[in-house]
Amino acid sequence: MDFAQRTVDLARQNVLDGGRPFATVIVKDGEIIAEAANQVAQTHDPTAHAEVLAIRDACTRLGTEHLTGTTIYVLAQPCPMCLGALYYCSPDEVVFVTTRDAYEPHYVDDRKYFELGTFYEEFAKPWQERRMPMRHDPREGAVDVYRLWQDRNGGDRRVPGAPASDSEH
Repeated sequence: MDFAQRTVDLARQNVLDGGRPFATVIVKDGEIIAEAANQVAQTHDPTAHAEVLAIRDACTRLGTEHLTGTTIYVLAQPCPMCLGALYYCSPDEVVFVTTRDAYEPHYVDDRKYFELGTFYEEFAKPWQERRMPMRHDPREGAVDVYRLWQDRNGGDRRVPGAPASDSEH
């Protein structure tokens, strides 16, 4: 099966159904284990991006938060939220079928605190310099929650079973 084409077909159908032009297909051992189209327009949930929905489904089906051994096909270069989700689930590879530059003449989703062209740059800024107002409100005991987690995790601060980075080998 052509998984990249399946991704295109899902996105096309989603547009025909009134949704937005994004889709994700997750493959393991040559089989689709999860797929989703963007559901933001249909659900009014700004986190209902195709990548997030497909990752949730795949992880639930496999009983793990780690998608090692998978290839994830996405229609376009992922937004920072989806990129973060992709990093967290640790697939073997992410394949994107088109680029932001290629689709930008046909689709723009600029928002209050970023434009498509400044998306990644905005996220890379220190929190004090971002356009979205943020402030630090330190509280006693906040770090204690992490100490509690570490204590309950046998003194280890790493998430059990998380794939280690190459720099940790």
